[in-house]
Amino acid sequence: MTLNGKLHDPQPERRRVLRAVVSLGALALILIAPASYAETPEEKGRAIAEEMDRRDLGWGDAEVEMNMILANRQGETSVRDLRMQFFEVPDRDLGDRSLVYFYRPRDIEGTAFLTHTKILDPDDQWLYLPALKRVKRISSVNKSGPFVGSEFAYEDVVSFEVEKYAYRWLRDEPCGDWTCFVVDRQPLYENSGYTRTVAWVDQVEYRIIKVEFYDRRDALLKTLEQSEWQEYLGQYWRSHRMVMTNHQTGKATTLTFEPYRFRVGLAKGSFEAARLRRLR
Repeated sequence: MTLNGKLHDPQPERRRVLRAVVSLGALALILIAPASYAETPEEKGRAIAEEMDRRDLGWGDAEVEMNMILANRQGETSVRDLRMQFFEVPDRDLGDRSLVYFYRPRDIEGTAFLTHTKILDPDDQWLYLPALKRVKRISSVNKSGPFVGSEFAYEDVVSFEVEKYAYRWLRDEPCGDWTCFVVDRQPLYENSGYTRTVAWVDQVEYRIIKVEFYDRRDALLKTLEQSEWQEYLGQYWRSHRMVMTNHQTGKATTLTFEPYRFRVGLAKGSFEAARLRRLR
């Protein structure tokens, strides 16, 4: 081909177009790549956590009735009934709020527990004990203590916030009916009872299927297993059965849930410590 009387080779122009197409394709891949394409194990672990958080935004408020079964090493059990309410805080510099109220049996009736989750600052937590008729603030140094005698610690019953941990993807592996990302999470906040936790996150819906908790000596302390999942509002997944097993004591706590009720009109003011004495 000639152009202005000169011989024109179309190949360089085609190569330039091809390079431009390839570059645009690579940019698109970077912009839409899922967590599995992150560059390093740390970046990939962080990307998985960000995706979990992104998929659970916008639910507003919710409440649920729950049953708690405490079992000792010998298999003896005691049962408690409780209600839990949640309030989503959109500000990423703050955490969500939650309120737990026990209404059976009589020896624990009226006990209430309120949490204002923070990011790296100590979470604000208050416990109302009706026998003492007073609201007790939970010290941040006691966050590893057992939550009302269960195998859940106070730090286990706060909302998940991405910035609370450093992450590292370990591997992918089957987990039940799913394939899971396995992610190591190291607490960045002070006074945690754990050196790290390891979470199994399913690769389709980004739900936490299992968590292992390692104590301050980095020995396996507890395992949490979550099952009986239900989807709400066409987007939000909730486990209706949680089992926390303490491998060092042989004790276990099982939580079973009634259907969740979302967007019931709970207000931020309902999650204040002054309200704990008046709950029914």
